[in-house]
Amino acid sequence: MDLLYTAHIPAGTGPFPTVLALHGYGASAHDLLGLAPQLRRGEVVFLCPQGPLTLEIGPGQRGYAWFPIDPSGQVSLPALVGARGVLEGFLDDALRVHPIDPERITVMGFSQGGVMAYDLALGRPDRFKGLVALSSWLPDAVVQGLRPDPARAALPTLLMHGTRDPMIAIDNARRAKAQLEAMGMKVAWGEYEMGHEINPQAARDLLGWLSAGPLG
Repeated sequence: MDLLYTAHIPAGTGPFPTVLALHGYGASAHDLLGLAPQLRRGEVVFLCPQGPLTLEIGPGQRGYAWFPIDPSGQVSLPALVGARGVLEGFLDDALRVHPIDPERITVMGFSQGGVMAYDLALGRPDRFKGLVALSSWLPDAVVQGLRPDPARAALPTLLMHGTRDPMIAIDNARRAKAQLEAMGMKVAWGEYEMGHEINPQAARDLLGWLSAGPLG
């Protein structure tokens, strides 16, 4: 597999429902893994790939990203397409290596990882059972060129965001919700008194939604 990753793999032969969890800008493959044991008593494959771009985030410290940050706030379409190809290849490899149920894969992302989750799921809604975007935004580059697809309207989707997020204002998530609903999608929404993070209440709601819905 081309990307470094961390994973929680249940005991047994499976196949198991699966979460593809994508970290945010400057984080790593370890960022979201702690959620895994709390899902369905750990009986879920939880894959956390690491972004292919290396960042210097401090003296002797490295972080990782899926695509470069543009000062204008826009996402480059070529960069997005490149990251998409890397993640699609990673998932293809993971299906061969791990006991994944291909009919029960949810893609989830935080911040920049949420952009990639949007891109993967909206572009190939037939491949995913659920979509989660946490503290994220929906760039024009993701939406442009999407064709109507009945599978997209049927895709269970959850958006969560903090009202005090200093990095990505909550209006970005509200706008994304409106765009998805205009595509015919039903969107579950969580709004929390928090910053650019997943606080304990948001984590509980996230785990509950996943367990009762796409992973159920």
